[in-house]
Amino acid sequence: MPNGPLEGKTAVVTGGGSGIGAASARRLSEDGAAVAVVDRDAEAARTVAAALPGPALAITADVSREEDVDHYLSATRERFGAVDLHHLNAGVVGSFAAPPDLTAEDFDLVLGVNLRGVFLGLRGAFRAYRDQGSTGAVVITGSIAGLRGSADLLPYQASKYGVRGLVEGGAVYGAPRGIRVNAVAPGLVPTGLFAGAREPGAGDDMARRASTTPVRRTGRPEEIADAVAFLLSDRASFVTGAVLPADGGASVVNTVRPSGGAGAWTPPEVDR
Repeated sequence: MPNGPLEGKTAVVTGGGSGIGAASARRLSEDGAAVAVVDRDAEAARTVAAALPGPALAITADVSREEDVDHYLSATRERFGAVDLHHLNAGVVGSFAAPPDLTAEDFDLVLGVNLRGVFLGLRGAFRAYRDQGSTGAVVITGSIAGLRGSADLLPYQASKYGVRGLVEGGAVYGAPRGIRVNAVAPGLVPTGLFAGAREPGAGDDMARRASTTPVRRTGRPEEIADAVAFLLSDRASFVTGAVLPADGGASVVNTVRPSGGAGAWTPPEVDR
């Protein structure tokens, strides 16, 4: 959009080939930014980039690999001159196995993408700003799984709790240098990340679970993208170190009160 709030800025979106990342890329492009769409699925990245209304670049990269992070940053700077905004969104769900049945490989896979990948992206952002002599903003995709506990998705949950540490440490380091670091914590949003799974608590019963949240529905990727765009923009110039839940109120519910859905689940079914 000409004269949009991000006009003249360049944004990198990891995991931009689908779901929340694709919605974020579209929103940032509509707001005037040139966008580098980064995804390990080359065709998905190209498809999203080609559909954006503004300048765009598709880059194939695995965010858990240092050389790939260096590659997407250098390719973006070569094409657009600088990187101003970073949405570190790439993530995987991992195993739904119960804790006794998880393998170390299950854990390492999820932490490699969701935590190591975010660390590498955040470090890369700080290096880019240092080399450019510029300021900027970073938004990381967390999750309400990093705000409350559950008995499943243990590696995913651990990775999202770790994201909060990176956000807060990054914000303290970055603020004196004019760099803001925040996170958005989506709630129940049907995307390919969860929808393909057929486990209890995955995509197949997401609408049922969302019925006990205050807004009584699942979210849309575009609603998360709106929160990301706000946090990356100058409208959030006094916001750093924040983890913003975008979850329809799910994370503030007192589940033992009737208004919080108490009694909506059958404990033997859940325990089984």
